[in-house]
Amino acid sequence: MAVKELLAGMPWWVKWVAIPLIALLVFGGLITSIAMFVIGLLFKVLVFVALVGGLIYVVRKFTSSSTSREDW
Repeated sequence: MAVKELLAGMPWWVKWVAIPLIALLVFGGLITSIAMFVIGLLFKVLVFVALVGGLIYVVRKFTSSSTSREDW
């Protein structure tokens, strides 16, 4: 028996309310942990980009003001 045949006789609220709620109840912890991992990874990438950008800004600021390129 296919899933479509099984759900064909069910009311709309079973398909659109009860089954998603059961799925969230069963897999909610997994979904939450995956979402938190992705958000944490994006945050770490943003912090990395900000730190590298700040480092490049500071290095360019000090090398351009203290010495000229001909001193190298």
